[in-house]
Amino acid sequence: MTLHQFDHDIDPGRTALVLIECQNEWLAPDGKLQLVIEDRPQFERAAKGALTLLQLARDAQMSVAHVGLRFAEGHPEMGAGGFGLRGAIKQFGTFPSASPASEFAPGFTPRTGEFVVRGRVGGSAFAGSNLDIWLRNNAIDTVILAGFALHVCVESSLRAAHDLGYFSYVAQDATAAFNSAQRKHVLDDVVPHFGKALSNANLQSLLSTFQELSA
Repeated sequence: MTLHQFDHDIDPGRTALVLIECQNEWLAPDGKLQLVIEDRPQFERAAKGALTLLQLARDAQMSVAHVGLRFAEGHPEMGAGGFGLRGAIKQFGTFPSASPASEFAPGFTPRTGEFVVRGRVGGSAFAGSNLDIWLRNNAIDTVILAGFALHVCVESSLRAAHDLGYFSYVAQDATAAFNSAQRKHVLDDVVPHFGKALSNANLQSLLSTFQELSA
């Protein structure tokens, strides 16, 4: 089955880059989530690609949303559930709010005017957070999703964004799974159902075209 791919111009005024978990827990050498990375070259390429993507967005004066995870001591938000992310987050003690591990990694520190999402408690960037209302109140109908991990929180955010009515892109050069097989599966078999994959080069071309047409 061939899925319809929407034809959609990227207007930076109606688009937001949504960076998911570009935090030290993933990106610092001592981050706990370094232990789950099986394909390090893939991950390192994505980290560099995310920095490039962020600069592209800033140069285009695109809105930027920084989505992290931060939990109170003991992770009470996760309850007693001992399975899935709720169990894993509590077991490994990731993203404690008072720890440097939950700070945004060097290069990803939000700048003045960029939005820091609050309230998130689930896999999706929208779960319990103020992301959707911020997007709607700023007349944003298109999201570019990047960050970690592709097959977990980025994919979950993609599905949610689709169901909320956004034109949704996954920044393929700025996201990584634990290994290359997981990455390939999501980009090839999941993304086309809910949005579209987008390379940094393609985004730069689309932004240049929009600028030329708007001149």
